[in-house]
Amino acid sequence: MSEVFPGALSPVADYFKVLSEVSRLQVLCCLKSGAKNVTEIIALTGLGQANVSKHLKVLTQAGIVKRTPEGVSVIYEIADPICLRLCELVCDRLAERLEEQTQQLQSLKPLATSKRF
Repeated sequence: MSEVFPGALSPVADYFKVLSEVSRLQVLCCLKSGAKNVTEIIALTGLGQANVSKHLKVLTQAGIVKRTPEGVSVIYEIADPICLRLCELVCDRLAERLEEQTQQLQSLKPLATSKRF
């Protein structure tokens, strides 16, 4: 097994930091259906213009989103589709956990309705 050096993990941590912001995830979800300009992203996310611009800048610098000037506006689209796959994996895992917790709670239901307590 090879040794992992902390410096090698820094870019991985940085990538996950970019994805750790709720507003950035909203922007990515918005772009999932295709390229959009800032006005469309604002309308779909409900975020403010300054907020959207800030998050698009971070996503673009990380190489997750790309920007293409088109006339007087700029079109944004997902440049690194693996980010969507990562989000799907996390959502799937969270759904599994929630299902497990629901089953555990269901198994406790008979105790709650029991007259022993």
